[in-house]
Amino acid sequence: MSRTKITVVGAGNVGATTAQRLAERDYADVVLVDIVEGLPQGKALDLNQSGPVVGYEPTVVGTNGYEETAGSSICIITSGRARTPGMSRDDLLRTNQAIVADVTRNLVAQSPDTILMVVTNPLDAMCQVAAAESGFPRERVFGMAGVLDTARFRTFLAWELGVSVRDVTGFVLGGHGDQMVPVASYTNVAGVPVADLIPAARLQEIVRRTRDGGAEVVKLLKSGSAYYAPSASICEMVDSIVHDQKRVLPCAALLSGEYGLDGLFMGVPCRLGAAGLEEVIQIDLSDNERAELERSAAAVRELIAVMGL
Repeated sequence: MSRTKITVVGAGNVGATTAQRLAERDYADVVLVDIVEGLPQGKALDLNQSGPVVGYEPTVVGTNGYEETAGSSICIITSGRARTPGMSRDDLLRTNQAIVADVTRNLVAQSPDTILMVVTNPLDAMCQVAAAESGFPRERVFGMAGVLDTARFRTFLAWELGVSVRDVTGFVLGGHGDQMVPVASYTNVAGVPVADLIPAARLQEIVRRTRDGGAEVVKLLKSGSAYYAPSASICEMVDSIVHDQKRVLPCAALLSGEYGLDGLFMGVPCRLGAAGLEEVIQIDLSDNERAELERSAAAVRELIAVMGL
């Protein structure tokens, strides 16, 4: 039985760390693609030489082309310009639109049945680009953002309460950026609503820190952006697809009427399995949360208009 093939486009920090995490899982052959000559090849060679020590088969391929990606079950798009301090995600829009469109065309030509997972920012807008270029149904095009945003939210809540992060569950919905919507009403610690444990004003501060989570890392690093938590979040989604786990995870999905939104990618709870995005799960939002989701949707619509999609 042949192994699953997973392609990661972009051999920067997010892409390379994702390739490492996937290689260490040892359930797939990994192809790492980048336009910079030698970069994906060098990182792939280094990853392969880790195999005997860590205990996985050295089956990572680095390439500057797309022929090696043929027959991939999942393709993860991380390529694009990263943010620099003071740069908004929207500043990246035009540059990354062209990059993601080109990458999508190349991937689809080699793997017409693949599942596309978009990570490039501005995330929700880039999902729209990949969907338009691929022509794939929504089951096979979605974005990673909500898992990461939720992980940040859970981390801050666990620190605040002095509890294990494993006992904190919750959702961050909406667009990936300043307009994200941490849903406090569905956030709990071992079943106890977080609103019963943290005063409202303090909870709002934690929500604000979650919204600024990516920018906080960028500011501290001074060059580059987060990659450990993003790559971990990508792999949680990949695990659910490869192993058909049916995990319910917040993903950027193309909505067709859910939450009163249509034709727009937005972070919502999704069931991920072997077929990709198998169901968008609707939860009841408070009036305030629904208004925030509408604001988030309006921000994404603006980006789509700028891109002419």
